[in-house]
Amino acid sequence: MEILYIAYILLFSFLFLAVYVYNGFKLELKKQPLYKSNLKLSIIVAAKNEENNITALLDSLGNLNYPKENYEVIFVDDSSTDKTYSTIQSLISGKDNYKLIRADQKKLEGKKGALTIGIENAKYNFIVITDADCKPEVNWLKSIASKLDAGYDFVFGVAPIESGKKLIEKLSAFENFRNTFLTISAVGLNVPYSASARSFAFRKSSFERAGGYSNTTETISGDDDLLIREAVKNKMLIGTLIDPEAFVYSEAPKTFDEYLKQKKRHLQTSHHYLLKQKMFLGFWHLINLISLFTVFLTLISPIFMLPFAVKLIYDFFITTKFQQELGHSFKLYEIIYLQILFEIFIVINFFNSLSGKPEWK
Repeated sequence: MEILYIAYILLFSFLFLAVYVYNGFKLELKKQPLYKSNLKLSIIVAAKNEENNITALLDSLGNLNYPKENYEVIFVDDSSTDKTYSTIQSLISGKDNYKLIRADQKKLEGKKGALTIGIENAKYNFIVITDADCKPEVNWLKSIASKLDAGYDFVFGVAPIESGKKLIEKLSAFENFRNTFLTISAVGLNVPYSASARSFAFRKSSFERAGGYSNTTETISGDDDLLIREAVKNKMLIGTLIDPEAFVYSEAPKTFDEYLKQKKRHLQTSHHYLLKQKMFLGFWHLINLISLFTVFLTLISPIFMLPFAVKLIYDFFITTKFQQELGHSFKLYEIIYLQILFEIFIVINFFNSLSGKPEWK
């Protein structure tokens, strides 16, 4: 009888959190804006050794459906040792709304220092951040401008990772989908904890009110997540963009070593979240992991197959229902094994994040 109670407690705990998170995502889906604004925007790109990616980014920026007189693009070269600076200089020649700066005298280390220089040199009060290896869709700025014009202090969008043929690329893409779903849900539930620097925007005045990046120096990473933390502490309004024509795509890691380094950097940032953010994430991931591993308890009682089966059905439902809305397309058989790998690598990546120091390139 006690075993039966344990199984049912696990089942109802998972169902409660699953419905809670699902409702948070649905709430955010209802808040997406129409294209009604032409705010003046400053796009900031911090680049370090990105000569192989800059051309694709500039091609995407050149295709943006937004008046060129209403935005500027500022590239900040952060002591690149390749041809990043000269490549950008050549490609933006003759473009009046593009600017290239060297990050020679950074006040903060890493990417935050380079971004700070870009923000200080921005002409406009509305700042948009993306990475040098990204490819924004055509209505990216239109969607961001609409959201900022609606009164939000900080806004982040969907930044899908392109799924390749390798297992690590597929796993990275699936993680991106699951993490994006949870990140957006958290905003709907009023516990925002993360954002993607690949599609991130804010009012310069709100950035300054939060202390800029000066309050996010616990780790070299976290130019997005820890800034969101400061926005939450200052009770600022945070919004999301869920618009296929505003997605910002990037490629997946090509090797497991690259993947593990990337995840270590991201997870080490999470150690500095607020308590309520850690509790939200902790409860969610813990109940998911326990529900997954109850399959091994079926040796004790077949009743433990119930929370395991319900979890897999929920994951399958969420993926098939929302993957296209978040820029992904997984085959049915991929969903089955990727959602199990995803949970396993949450544990692996967590322990991997407990040692070592992250690096900005």
